[in-house]
Amino acid sequence: MSTRRTFIKKTAAGSAGLTLGSFMLPQINYASVLGANDHINTAVIGVRSRAKAHVKAIHSDPNAKILYNCDVDDNIIAEHNSWCQEQIGYVPKVEKDFRKILEDKDVDAVFIATPEHWHAPMAIMALQAGKHVYVEKPCSHNPHENELLVAAQKKYGKKVQMGNQQRSAATSILAIKEIREGIIGEVFKGEAYYSANRQSIGKGKKIDVPPSLDWELWQGPAPREAYRDNVHPYNWHWFRAWGTGEVHNNGTHEIDICRWALGVDLPERVTSFGGLYTYDDDWEFVDNQQLTYEFSGGKFLTWTGHSRGLMKPKRPGRGATIYGSKGAIMLSRNDYKLFGLNGELIKEVKEEAQSQTTNTRGEGGLDVNHINNFFEAIRQDVPQNAPIADAAISTMLCHLGNMAQDAGETLIVDPGTGKVLNNKMFMKNWKREYQPGWEPKL
Repeated sequence: MSTRRTFIKKTAAGSAGLTLGSFMLPQINYASVLGANDHINTAVIGVRSRAKAHVKAIHSDPNAKILYNCDVDDNIIAEHNSWCQEQIGYVPKVEKDFRKILEDKDVDAVFIATPEHWHAPMAIMALQAGKHVYVEKPCSHNPHENELLVAAQKKYGKKVQMGNQQRSAATSILAIKEIREGIIGEVFKGEAYYSANRQSIGKGKKIDVPPSLDWELWQGPAPREAYRDNVHPYNWHWFRAWGTGEVHNNGTHEIDICRWALGVDLPERVTSFGGLYTYDDDWEFVDNQQLTYEFSGGKFLTWTGHSRGLMKPKRPGRGATIYGSKGAIMLSRNDYKLFGLNGELIKEVKEEAQSQTTNTRGEGGLDVNHINNFFEAIRQDVPQNAPIADAAISTMLCHLGNMAQDAGETLIVDPGTGKVLNNKMFMKNWKREYQPGWEPKL
């Protein structure tokens, strides 16, 4: 199996065409590809859970079609094919190696819902192959990839949208408009939280790789490790080689909403408190965390993450509250509530179509809105609700949260670059180690 480096060396963009593997593809003219009816052909990569929300949203667009289902696990593919037949009435072509999909000139856009260590490398390779990209959050496994992905989008000129779908919630868009107009006065604080009761993942045992799984391709850019029984298909989230912890897995959403509402970008200071409190297992990140971000102008943002142990007193599984000098606004995926300083509910606006909040699929009306916005950006160059240059900033906040936790003290941050200023050793997590031949490059 050729590596990423081999693939990219064979990929040459020019006036004559794109060379991918042993194929010579003509330079893609998207105006002709999309045609008079603005048809968009897609491929969905990583199809176990979250991708099903993508599939339903893509299928809701009459001028979009899924050409490929792609996954490295044959059992997951078999289940997903049956689900597709039932839910959308057809089964897309199956491909186990996503690089072959990138060689297909008929594919206009790829949807990436793989483990997180694949998000940025795969998105960059797709851009280099001339595809538009919808990538699930977080858009990167580390800050270095954040920078590369933003630069790649700028270089190759295709649309890249991150899956922070609440950016396409009509109620949240309304709330941000009204915040800008002063409905709660001068905003100063964003308070985000996530609450769940995840169980122990145990201590993994090395076992033979299941015959259905291409473990080599699953690992891709990550340094090679022996297969063990508590990683695939979900618990990779809690291992540093492949995941980024709860602050990225779920915190990205509400941190992004708070940052949007406050009108801020990168912070000046980041502090994290937390630890592993619940089980003695292989989980490599904190399972309970309190983050504080300080921005210029006296604004600040907090995130409280309870991965294992529900927050009390009882509250919804996730949410964000924005505080101002004249009141507060609570935002969720499904509604907007306006409160006065005395806590009195003044106004409540609900989304027309509801979305799931804490299950792993998270599907609903916001996916339809967000993917429709992505498609319209491709078709008509309308403004994106979550262009990667902005979405990467929210992802960077989460990276800084993990870095602050590892550092054990407050990070002083350059708000222009996100880089840590007070101690160079805190920059050790800026970039990961890559499997030789798989490091993403422009």
